[in-house]
Amino acid sequence: MLLFRWAILLFLLAAGVSFAFYAGTGEARFKRFGLVILKWTLIAAFGFFLVLFLEQLG
Repeated sequence: MLLFRWAILLFLLAAGVSFAFYAGTGEARFKRFGLVILKWTLIAAFGFFLVLFLEQLG
């Protein structure tokens, strides 16, 4: 679980860095890359917490 938390944190940090590069350079590829990282990180996090929630019910 600790490993998953660190992975989520690092992916969110990578998305933030990508958005910072977009703000600095104006290149749309950094924005797209940041959005892709953010999207899949949030999907993975919600899936992980859904599994934890379902384990508590059962």
